[in-house]
Amino acid sequence: MIGMFLVITYTRVNAKTINEADTELCETLKMALISSNREPVDKAITEIYKNDKNAPEGLTWASYDTEILKIKQLYGIGGLYEITLKVYPYYRAHNSYGEDEVVINTRGKLISYKHLKTYP
Repeated sequence: MIGMFLVITYTRVNAKTINEADTELCETLKMALISSNREPVDKAITEIYKNDKNAPEGLTWASYDTEILKIKQLYGIGGLYEITLKVYPYYRAHNSYGEDEVVINTRGKLISYKHLKTYP
């Protein structure tokens, strides 16, 4: 009797992602991933340019101008991931200053960074 009751009352529900953004879902997820890791990327930019005597004050970066180069799954699905980003630091009204590669993980930890190029 209980088994029949469970079978009869079982209703399957499918969840649908609601995207309340100005971009397609894939682009929205990319921006969310990059933006949620702002702290370790900020730290990398600070470290990369701390000894650059020509680096302008207020050097920052924009998530919409950042590229995801690689996402590496370290463990099983849902485990830890490493994300390699290409970041373009700028100053004032988006005056480009360089290119950098930053590796972070999904726990918000800075793994490594590499300076690629400084613009004249």
